[in-house]
Amino acid sequence: MNDIQDRRNRPDLDAYWMPFTANRQFKADPRLLVAAKGMYYRSEDGREILDGCAGLWCVNAGHGREEIAAAVSRQLLTLDYAPSFQMGHPRAFDFATALAALAPPGLDRIFFANSGSEAVDTALKMALAYHRSRGEGQRTRLIGREKGYHGVGFGGISVGGLVNNRRAFLTLPGAEHLGHTQDIAKNAFTRGQPKHGAERADDLERLIALHGAETIAAVIVEPVAGSAGVLPPPVGYLERLRELCTRHGVLLIFDEVITGFGRLGAPFAAQHFGVTPDLMTTAKGVTNGAFPMGAVFASRGVHDALMQGPQNAIEFFHGYTYSGHPAACAAGLATLDIYRREGLLTRVAELATAWASAVHGLRDCPHVVDIRNLGLMAAIELAPRPDAPGARGYEVLVQTLKAGALVRITGDTIALSPPLIISAEEIEQLTATLRSVLEVLA
Repeated sequence: MNDIQDRRNRPDLDAYWMPFTANRQFKADPRLLVAAKGMYYRSEDGREILDGCAGLWCVNAGHGREEIAAAVSRQLLTLDYAPSFQMGHPRAFDFATALAALAPPGLDRIFFANSGSEAVDTALKMALAYHRSRGEGQRTRLIGREKGYHGVGFGGISVGGLVNNRRAFLTLPGAEHLGHTQDIAKNAFTRGQPKHGAERADDLERLIALHGAETIAAVIVEPVAGSAGVLPPPVGYLERLRELCTRHGVLLIFDEVITGFGRLGAPFAAQHFGVTPDLMTTAKGVTNGAFPMGAVFASRGVHDALMQGPQNAIEFFHGYTYSGHPAACAAGLATLDIYRREGLLTRVAELATAWASAVHGLRDCPHVVDIRNLGLMAAIELAPRPDAPGARGYEVLVQTLKAGALVRITGDTIALSPPLIISAEEIEQLTATLRSVLEVLA
C-alpha cells in the first residue's frame, strides 16, 4: 500500500481529542494501528509491529483471543446490561468468586469498577469509610509516593506523584507523599530488586511525626512503579512499609493495575513479594484489555467493618453505572480461563532470566544511563538531550515503530512490558530492534 492510498483510507483526525498525547504533533504525522493478533499489531501501511508493551500494560494473553470475543458476544446477546444498584446478575458473582480464588489470602471481597483510575478512587473512599465506621473519622490523610501513578481521578492525582498529572488541577487537601525509591547512584543496572533503599520506607515515620498517626487513613503505592519508568522496590522496602502501617493502624493499598495478572510471575505482586495489603486495585489484565474493567480487592476486615447498621441500609454509598457489566465479567472469566489453561500467571518465572539478559544486553548502547527489570518489565533510561528533555525518548518511540516494534516511553525512559505469551525468539527480536535504533540515536 503506497502513501497516497494510506492517506485516502485514513480517518478524519480532527474530532478526536487524544488522551496523554501531543495532539498537534501526532496529527501532523499520525501512527495508526489497524489490526492485532498474538504478539503483533498491524499498521495502516500493512507492516507487522511486535508489541513490546502489551498495548498499555494490559494485553497479557496476546491480541485477538477468540475465546474472549466469543464470550462477550454470547453475553451481549443473552443479557447485554443489568443494573448493579439493588439488582444483580450471575456473571458478576461468578467473576468475583473466581478473582477471590486467585487473590492473596483474605483479600476476597471484590468491588467492580471500569478502570484503574476508578478502582483507585474506590479504594481511597473505602479507606476513609472504614475508619469512619470504626469511630476514627479523623483519619482523613491519604499518603502516596513521589513518582507514583494512580490514574487520573481527583483522588488518584492527589496521591500520585507525577507533576505533569497534577500541575493544572486541584488536588485533595491532606494528601501527602513519601519520597520515591529511585537511586541510580547506588542501584544503576540492577537486575531485579535493588539492594539499597529499604530505609526509604521510614519516610512514613516522618509523616506520622508531623501529622500524627491518628490522622492518616491509608498509604497507597505501586509495588513496582510502572508509569514513572519501572522502579522495582528495594529489597525489604515493602515489608517495612507493611510493618509500619500495621503498627500505626494505617491501611496499606497496593495499586496492582500494572503488576496484577502475571506480570511478575505470580497472579499478583503481593504474592511475588510475600506482602499482603489491606486493599488492592486492579484493571488492565483483568480482561486482557478486551473490555473496560477494574476491580478492588478488599480484606475481610475492611469489608466487614462497613457491614454495620440496619440490614436495609446501603453500607457504602459508591458505585458506577457499569460496575460488574455483564460483558466485562464474561470477558474477565474467559481471560482467567486462558491464563489458567496456558499457565500465563506464572510463565514469567520461566522467562525472567532470558528477559533480564536480553534487556541488560543493551547497556553498551549510546546514551543509556540505567537499565532496570523485574518479572516481564524493564526500563532503559537515556540521558536527556541538553535543553530538550524527552526528545530522545520520543525519537526512540517513532524510530522503533518504523523498525517494527512498539515500545512505551515516559520522558527519556523506554518502558517494556510485552504480552506474557512472548517467546525467547521474540524477546531477542524486540531487543535487537531497540539496539538498531539506539545505536544511531543522536
